[in-house]
Amino acid sequence: MRNKDICWMSATDLTKAIKTKKLSPVEVIRTFLERIESVNPKINAYVTVTADSALKEAKKAERKVMKGGKLGPLHGVPVSIKDLIFTKGVRTTFGSKLLEDFIPDEDAVIVSRLKKAGAIVLGKTNTSEFGFKPLTDNLVFGITRNPWNLERSCGGSRRQVTGRTRSRLWTSTIVLRRGWFLERFSDFKYCAILAFLIYLP
Repeated sequence: MRNKDICWMSATDLTKAIKTKKLSPVEVIRTFLERIESVNPKINAYVTVTADSALKEAKKAERKVMKGGKLGPLHGVPVSIKDLIFTKGVRTTFGSKLLEDFIPDEDAVIVSRLKKAGAIVLGKTNTSEFGFKPLTDNLVFGITRNPWNLERSCGGSRRQVTGRTRSRLWTSTIVLRRGWFLERFSDFKYCAILAFLIYLP
């Protein structure tokens, strides 16, 4: 399978391919990291890429597949985490100069659950400062571009998630939302992506 094809697979298809040993977690993560290295300089989607830890987790995931152990529902699937969400040992700035060097000492609950399900974190993605502006830029990392037209914005922080998904820099991502952002996150007019909200207990 070509690397480009792997990047365009859904999280569900990737999980099936990994569990049936058609793809290895290491192959998947390396492919996405190569894609990030190629595309991210143009659109500035990721602000922190955790390549070393992602590959380390991918190798663990691969050993577990080969041993025939019980696999989680997202085993080996690459995900990104918005830079508004705590990630243990990984810089989390909230897009603000005030927290430019902040490194949490624990994961947010949603990050812990993703990891427990077998997902592999590729890194942190850009946001407006504290997620409160309808344009994804900040004084720490700059602006995120629209993958369809680099001269245009991809919109606010939830809209730019759809743009980065369209760029195939991950299969899934986690963002924060407030009630009035619901219709804005499902932002077909910006990047032709439909979003679904899932509430976790």
